[in-house]
Amino acid sequence: MKDILLIGGGGHCKAVIDVLEATAAWRIAGIVERRDCRIKEVMGYEVVGFDEDLAALRKRCEFALVTCGQIKSPQIRMRLFHALKETGFTLPAVVSPRAHVARSATLAEGTIVMHAACVGSCAQVGANTIVNTRALIEHDADVGNHCHVATAAVVNGGTTVGDRTLIGSGAVCREGIAIGADCIVAMGSRVVKPLPDGTQFIGGLAT
Repeated sequence: MKDILLIGGGGHCKAVIDVLEATAAWRIAGIVERRDCRIKEVMGYEVVGFDEDLAALRKRCEFALVTCGQIKSPQIRMRLFHALKETGFTLPAVVSPRAHVARSATLAEGTIVMHAACVGSCAQVGANTIVNTRALIEHDADVGNHCHVATAAVVNGGTTVGDRTLIGSGAVCREGIAIGADCIVAMGSRVVKPLPDGTQFIGGLAT
């Protein structure tokens, strides 16, 4: 087993802990939080340091993963990802043993594939991206960096999703379309046409 630090101790961290505990590859070395945060432990794992302690923590642990969530904005996850990279941490791609990632699919660093998710043949998923519980990324789809494909969302075959985009829970994206960067696709949406960069797609209406 390899030791790994979890950066961010909220709700998403709890889900990530459940994934890591189900693997035989990782041992959680502790949680890193903001100094002003009142969290002392998460599911039995102690807060072992704060954001400003990353350099010292790197001397004790090679691996880390960003475990704060991403709904309204990817900025916090991006800031932490770049801070970890600059400090010299290795950010592995983590896959639940209860997920399926095709042998021809690729996952970039810092990405996590949660329980019951599926990444299909020849699909690509960028860095620091969340493929959440029961999400489906079908064959030949291309999901960018710092994205969140939320619970039970579907990105159908050949669809592209730009960097920093959120595909909300239960949303379905038609095959072969292009969804731009910095988009928010609301929960339960049905996306059947391309979306330009920066689109907020809510209930079938683009704003």
